[in-house]
Amino acid sequence: MSLRIEDYALIGDCEGAALVGRNGSIDWLCLPRFDSAACCAALLGTPEHGRWLLAPADSDARTSWRYRDDTLILETDHETATGAVTVIDFMPVLGRNRNDLVRMVVGRQGRVTMRTDLVLRFDYGRTIPWVRRENHGLVAIAGPDTLHIASDVPLHGENFHTVGEFDVAAGETRSFTLTWHRSHDVRPIASNPVEELEVTERWWRRWASQCTYEGPWRDAVVRSLITLKALTYAPTGGIVAAPTTSLPEAIGGVRNWDYRYCWLRDATFTLYALMSNGFLDEARAWREWLLRAVAGTPAQTQIMYGIAGERRLPEMVLPWLPGYEASRPVRIGNAASDQFQLDVFGETADALHHARRFGLDYADVGWQFERSLLAHLETVWEEPDEGIWEVRSGRQHFTHSKVMAWVAFDRAVKDVERLGLEGPVDRWRTIAARIHDDICTRGFDPALNSFVQYYGGRGVDASLLLLPLVGFLPIDDPRVTATVAAIEKRLIRDGLVYRYSHDTEVDGLPPGEGTFILCSWWLADVYTLQGRRHEAEAMVERLMALRTDLGLLAEEFDPHANRQLGNFPQAFSHIGLINTVRNLWASGGAAEERRKG
Repeated sequence: MSLRIEDYALIGDCEGAALVGRNGSIDWLCLPRFDSAACCAALLGTPEHGRWLLAPADSDARTSWRYRDDTLILETDHETATGAVTVIDFMPVLGRNRNDLVRMVVGRQGRVTMRTDLVLRFDYGRTIPWVRRENHGLVAIAGPDTLHIASDVPLHGENFHTVGEFDVAAGETRSFTLTWHRSHDVRPIASNPVEELEVTERWWRRWASQCTYEGPWRDAVVRSLITLKALTYAPTGGIVAAPTTSLPEAIGGVRNWDYRYCWLRDATFTLYALMSNGFLDEARAWREWLLRAVAGTPAQTQIMYGIAGERRLPEMVLPWLPGYEASRPVRIGNAASDQFQLDVFGETADALHHARRFGLDYADVGWQFERSLLAHLETVWEEPDEGIWEVRSGRQHFTHSKVMAWVAFDRAVKDVERLGLEGPVDRWRTIAARIHDDICTRGFDPALNSFVQYYGGRGVDASLLLLPLVGFLPIDDPRVTATVAAIEKRLIRDGLVYRYSHDTEVDGLPPGEGTFILCSWWLADVYTLQGRRHEAEAMVERLMALRTDLGLLAEEFDPHANRQLGNFPQAFSHIGLINTVRNLWASGGAAEERRKG
């Protein structure tokens, strides 16, 4: 039976990632990159699709877990009738053309019998590697990939599994190291697990110590920042939306997407989360990734790119994987990369604008590209698009998309006025005014007394919460007040916000997905700007309660089944947490600063 999504922990080395289950099983592992073919894919199938179990032989063992403070080092305590042990899981941040995953069993009391079951399957569970024994352990190889398994306990093969059983007494430590490298390269030098643990702990503590936020929920903010860092591909600065693919938006449903890529839409929110909390190096690396990724003809700008800026992200189905809790199909790649979404032009311009405000971007190349982007946007802003939610049912004139087109020109005008940059500012002002009038005329329905999801539509959309947050209209504008009220009435269930109303509803609820966690953070931001502080704090309390016991958030939450849904952990959900907490309890919050432009 599958573990619930919230029963997984994330470990990573800022290049690849693994999900470790509460039961001691690593059910998802991608090396050497987030988007590499998984060598453990039981998360989307069965143990035969790849997993690494390390747990007490006693199935009645009592288990608890935690991260070491301000690190991504996972510690899982097991207590049995005969003793107690702690399993330590981590991935050293090496950056030297190899990737290690270390598992250590530390005896704390008495004696505990442990068992391990390592099932390596390359190419998302499809390929059984050739496993052979060497002087320093075992080697699993298939095609371009090699994994070395070093251990100080005896292991043997059994039905294409690598298994072992061993005792750990108080004061003893047993270690395992899984090392990836390219199959045609020389085997890397064996590492010392104890030394790697010490180095990794120092690295994470030193990184987390840069956080400048001091206030309520600081531990949650730091944990979210660590999660965001863990989703950063260190060689390029790109940040993936999540380290997983095909975790469903509804159990048994078909909305199962690959999120191991970098979305331009995340740019502004990510920059704020990093810059406002003291992580300027990461913000600068993200900004530089952004400029490299979008370099070229603006007409070919995509909504997302690979972690090194790759443009071709072809989507395909993996039919041999049955999916998480039978949620099919399992997909890799993302066809939404070919969609036309107007809002990414605004997010890109807004990100570069605020990077300049923080002193990160005075490079000519950024401004030259932005001017080219605006020249292209002049010719396409009146076209329909697929919108922020990447619908696959046809293009519409989405209100949020038009608002973000307005943002692009508005921010460019501000940069000319404030920073003395060169540009056709009078033309940009004129275009911004045209877009603004168009939205207020066609995107607002007087009969409904609300802005609508798309021109001519009758439904509201949580992305309309961004209208005051990006400064399109004042927070006290009656149209904004009425739209927020409409969202509260039509999209909130159990205190949480759905993305939009569907044409077909089941018991008044959108079918096929849970509440979108980021949208609820947006509503808390709006409450803060409206002066509804008590309601904002209540929303924050509600959202914080959704986190796992390790402080992690997926993309969505099903309030009826009381479980997390979607890819996990989700960068956007953690970015929302970071920014909303600052909006409420620190000066220079993202909502207020972005609203000012």
